[in-house]
Amino acid sequence: RRWQSLWWYHFFLLWSTIHGQTRYSIPEELKRGSVVGNLAKDLGLGLSEIFDRKLRVASETGEQYFSVDAGKGELVVNDRIDREALCGQSPSCVLPLQVVIEDPLQLHRIEVEIRDINDNSPTFLSNVSLLKIPELVLVGSRFALESAVDPDIGSNSLKSYTLSKNECFSLKTKEIEGGKTVPELVIEKPLDREKKAVHKLLLTALDGGNPVRSGTSQITINVLDANDNFPVFEKNNYKVALDEKSKPGAVIIKPKATDADEGLNGEIEFSFGSRTPDSVFTMFDINPLSGEITLKGELDYETTKSYDIDVTAKDKGSPEMEGHCVVHIDIIDVNDNAPDIVLTSQPKPVREDAPSGTVVALISARDLDSGDNGKVTLQLTKSTPFTLKPSFSNNYALVTNGALDRESISQYNIEVTATDAGSPPLSSKKNIPVSITDVNDNPPVFTQPSYNVYLKENGVAGSILFSVSASDLDFGENAKISYSILDSKVQDVSVSSYVYINSDNGSIYSMLSFDYEKLKVFQIQVQAKDQGSPSLSTNATVHVFILDQNDNAPAVIYPSSAALGSLSHQRMPRSAKAGHLVTKVTAVDADSGHNAWISYKLAEATDASLFTVNLYTGEVRTKRAVSEQDDSSQRLLIEIKDDGEPVQSATVTVSILMEDALHEPILDIRHKVTEPSKKTGRITLYLILSLASVSVLSLVTFLILAVKCIRNSRSSGSCCMRRTDCDDYKNPNRNLQIQLNTDGPIKYVEVLGGDMLSQSQSFRSCMSPMSEYSDFTLIKPSSTTDFKEVISVLDASLPDKANDYSFISPSLPKYNCFCTGSEAPETGESFRGTNTLICVLFFSPKAAVMITSKPPKAVCLNGNVYYRSW
Repeated sequence: RRWQSLWWYHFFLLWSTIHGQTRYSIPEELKRGSVVGNLAKDLGLGLSEIFDRKLRVASETGEQYFSVDAGKGELVVNDRIDREALCGQSPSCVLPLQVVIEDPLQLHRIEVEIRDINDNSPTFLSNVSLLKIPELVLVGSRFALESAVDPDIGSNSLKSYTLSKNECFSLKTKEIEGGKTVPELVIEKPLDREKKAVHKLLLTALDGGNPVRSGTSQITINVLDANDNFPVFEKNNYKVALDEKSKPGAVIIKPKATDADEGLNGEIEFSFGSRTPDSVFTMFDINPLSGEITLKGELDYETTKSYDIDVTAKDKGSPEMEGHCVVHIDIIDVNDNAPDIVLTSQPKPVREDAPSGTVVALISARDLDSGDNGKVTLQLTKSTPFTLKPSFSNNYALVTNGALDRESISQYNIEVTATDAGSPPLSSKKNIPVSITDVNDNPPVFTQPSYNVYLKENGVAGSILFSVSASDLDFGENAKISYSILDSKVQDVSVSSYVYINSDNGSIYSMLSFDYEKLKVFQIQVQAKDQGSPSLSTNATVHVFILDQNDNAPAVIYPSSAALGSLSHQRMPRSAKAGHLVTKVTAVDADSGHNAWISYKLAEATDASLFTVNLYTGEVRTKRAVSEQDDSSQRLLIEIKDDGEPVQSATVTVSILMEDALHEPILDIRHKVTEPSKKTGRITLYLILSLASVSVLSLVTFLILAVKCIRNSRSSGSCCMRRTDCDDYKNPNRNLQIQLNTDGPIKYVEVLGGDMLSQSQSFRSCMSPMSEYSDFTLIKPSSTTDFKEVISVLDASLPDKANDYSFISPSLPKYNCFCTGSEAPETGESFRGTNTLICVLFFSPKAAVMITSKPPKAVCLNGNVYYRSW
């Protein structure tokens, strides 16, 4: 085998690229590890790309004959390659390979041609064969000999036969259909059994290789006597086409043979040739009498496409004579194999923002059938955003063909259907799972765009206020949410000084204890941000409303204890009748709502039967007329309570001094009913002169005030007004001047007037249309008043229900209100005409705010004021 070894070490490689395909040519039987070609160089790849891009070689035949040396980029032999086992007698033997490269995904087709080498010697099925020839055979008669078989092709295949030297026999060859050469033994001279009954010849088969290889068979010829006619078939060769799906027992052919002899020498029996392979015996059967050949097994075109059967017709003479013919059976392919779908490359996850045309996987299809039965087409279901892009030789690329949204569909099971072109067509299906990876394309979403939080004042710092929650439709890091508070100002202070938030769960905590009287409402901008790249965020507003608690006791603002000491001294005439207004206690409460509802109660008194205190207004009046027996000095202890829980209270002590009639106001004297006097006319004259002087003085004063008011209104937009339904009880010369500022919704005023007690404080008592007693006191406001604080307190004190009329006296005791206009409405009616509600808020001893309201926002009934809204 020395000459054979030379081929193992001396081979040449041939590669070429045709139409984008690389082709190599190698001889068969190369050693493992032999280099086929530099695959990296031929494909234009660097050595680093072979490993990084995971280059691999896949065989379409299923056997892995080749592999890639990742270090050198060379295609090497991985297993023994026997061309005869792979391709048989086919003149061309090409192994198709698929080179798969990932990142990005690419597919290359490589063809490796396997060249034949002379590695097989011609062989005979039997090394020894027996041939019987009658002695009477004619010179020139020919007898077919067993043909040798050489798996090699081309020049390496079987070329000739030689016969050992013999004077009676020679060797001839003839070519039968298919180019096959059959040796024949030719009778060169008559045989004489008596001289030589047995002839032994050596038949040698030679191939065309270099060096030549050969095979031999020993032929023993027995010379027979007398039966000198052998059976003859009608045809030497029969051809039959048989359907692959033929049922066992089907009759295939009935060859006919005749023998010219008579008797036993002419009786013929049929059989398969002595050298018939087992595959024929397994698949076919022959009737020895009729020669009818029937199907015994199940045909498979994909296994064997044709059969050559040697049929022998033998007579019963002595010696026996036999004739031969060949039955060639072609199997007709039937579409009995469904297409097979092969994933050349496993699908990779696809980003949901991947553009159309992105390669997901490589797919190939194959069908074992032939012709149209083996032509395969692939299709996808139309409901998926994917399509198949054909490549070559039943190879396809699965690519994206539309927009992807992981939040709608995160996993696709793509159904691929392979259908052949047979009749009827066969199909198969394969599901390819494709995962969609997430992209941060959804911002967090709060459960609601804004939240309202109600928080009691005086809470513990560090307690939880509220928890916000947001969700994100994305996945993984793109859906992880962190919460933060956007910086803003609350009363010129950063909101982070008031609250902080847990970034993980959205819980908001207080940084301090809130005081309703300082801060009633503020808002927080909360941001929810995901951890995607780039990150997305959403904001929500949290409105925090501080709820009032009863943490402030009522504060007395009149009478002022700071100016007059611990006691408030008041004067009243002894001539006062029942119902006489002695004074009015005014208190305010910094709280709001029910916590600011103030009530007055007489706790202690020198004479409890003489005085009474109005529960809601704080007016101190006489219960009866003052008698001479009553003490001239009275002391009252008035308790002031709010309506909160728990109740807060304060007390004020009022000292009342009773004086004689000379201290009574001129107004009371003027209103007294005088009896006709019987004095002289001089006294009457004095009275008339006094009355005329007072009238003239009053008229001049009124005119001066009117002119001044008109001038002020023209220059500064303010006005001077005087209640027409107010009367001066204690001083008829006392005037009230109210200057309004109309800038904004709150109208604040300056109130000027005189007092018998002090020139630094002035007040005026005005009577409502339904009462003869004083309603409220106006105090001159200070120029340093912070009206923003006043507005905040006022807003907090107003009712929540717009349609709910509330009695103003018990609900807002720090307000003193009256109605203007000449006519009071009936019960349940709103104001008519130009009636206006005027209320004054006392928030310090020397400051007040006036609020006005037009109908129908308020009503005035029986001296009490009711309101709806301001």
